[in-house]
Amino acid sequence: MAISVLLVASTPEPDRTVAAAARLCYSDASAGDLVGKMKGEDISRFIDHLRGSGHLSPFEHAVFTFAVDGISRVCTHQLVRHRLASYSQQSQRYVEMKDPEAVVPPSISSNPAAREIFDRKIRESHEAYKDMIAAGIPREDARYILPHGWMTKIVVTMNARELHHFFSMRLCRRAQWEIRCLAREMLAIVRDKAPCLFSLAGPDCVVRGRCFENRPCGSPFSNVDEVLSE
Repeated sequence: MAISVLLVASTPEPDRTVAAAARLCYSDASAGDLVGKMKGEDISRFIDHLRGSGHLSPFEHAVFTFAVDGISRVCTHQLVRHRLASYSQQSQRYVEMKDPEAVVPPSISSNPAAREIFDRKIRESHEAYKDMIAAGIPREDARYILPHGWMTKIVVTMNARELHHFFSMRLCRRAQWEIRCLAREMLAIVRDKAPCLFSLAGPDCVVRGRCFENRPCGSPFSNVDEVLSE
């Protein structure tokens, strides 16, 4: 099963909302008046100014909720390290893992010998899991035999500011392959929903012009489109 990312909810007109929040800081007009009067070029100009000045707190007024299927618990263990977000994950305490489903890394799927080992061990761990449940072991304890690569589902909510941070970290070539795939899907979605907010988003080599890692990859991206097409 390939990774699936669905935007299930978001702030209506996120570009306009952020721009209006920023403009309110410099105006004596009411918030309602500001939102109604802002035009496309005003929105783009305000957001560009915010991004260029590093004044990103107004970005927090735009919120996005994603439903993600087909990722591993390896990936979600990394994802939840982004603390300025909300998460709801499928529980292995309450949901029985009825089928042997795991995410297969490309390095394994492209190697027939490694793939045979991987598939065999996934089946064996799942058989052990089912045998323990049949023996009366609670699901919350039987799950300990399942590998990190077991497939899971999660709902994620982040605001636009945290998404920019997430993209800067997880779209870097040095990030782990699976969370990079997730980040690319999420970036493509929010660029469609909020093109001004995310016109410039991605790793530091794209957004800030250079890498700040101690050991750069040596192959920086040139633009956002290259990131998305990788």
